[in-house]
Amino acid sequence: MALETLTIAGSSVAVEELNHEHEAEVLAFLAKRPVHTVFLAGFIRDNGLASRLNRGTFYGCRNAQGNLEGVALIGHFILVEARSERAVAAFARLAQDCQSAHMILGEKEKVEKFWRYFAHAGRTPRHICRELLLEQQVAIEPLEPVRGFRQATPDDLKIVLPVYAQGVFLESGVNPLEADPAGFHQRWLRRIQQGRVWVWTENGRLIFNADIVSETPDAIYLEGIYVNPEERGKGYGIRCLSQLSLSLLQRVKSLCLFLNERNEQAAAFYEKAGFRLSAYYDTIFLHTKN
Repeated sequence: MALETLTIAGSSVAVEELNHEHEAEVLAFLAKRPVHTVFLAGFIRDNGLASRLNRGTFYGCRNAQGNLEGVALIGHFILVEARSERAVAAFARLAQDCQSAHMILGEKEKVEKFWRYFAHAGRTPRHICRELLLEQQVAIEPLEPVRGFRQATPDDLKIVLPVYAQGVFLESGVNPLEADPAGFHQRWLRRIQQGRVWVWTENGRLIFNADIVSETPDAIYLEGIYVNPEERGKGYGIRCLSQLSLSLLQRVKSLCLFLNERNEQAAAFYEKAGFRLSAYYDTIFLHTKN
């Protein structure tokens, strides 16, 4: 059912809430830009179009012929894949009423357009950062493997969770172990149970960590890449990451990850590991109202 019809420059689009009946259509739409839509497609493949685990609602924007012009997840995260400005405007207007929205993430130009419409409701950013989308399609020459590098088990959660929380705090200014301890614990436990977290530990110390946030047939999005500060500069990180990349690139075409543009040291590390700049993204963290 259409929730809103918006007219821009004499043409109209309709926005509707999506459900499981739309899943094949939506995934085909997103597959046309697999790296840029890996988040949206990953949520759908993991949870379905309608699930509390998405922490939001999926919407579709259709033109007069009934064809999709955009897909958006609006909730804790606002993620938009729009093929027209009128679709961007429609989603932005809809998102204005989402008081729990925590962050907007997207390609720089699209986020700028979205914000012009979204900000009319008086919403203000709490923090803005520029991200570099890095992509790898070919693994570097194999390095000496790390024998202790393995998939994590639930027993590892106690040593990885503080590291994850610190990373979120540094990026967003919010400590999830204080804001949502139970939810944060459950989300990361689920990721471990899905076999998406890799660690190297020695005597109860975390030396290296990496995990998959989203996976589609074409792309994998990596996050949480961490090297213990006491072990940096020894080549451990590049060995573990190259070992993981070599394995993952046997099942998908691309690996991708985000990096804050100010982190020059990490940029050099990822370049050495075979990742290249693909696009500029913006992340806008919002003041939530509930």
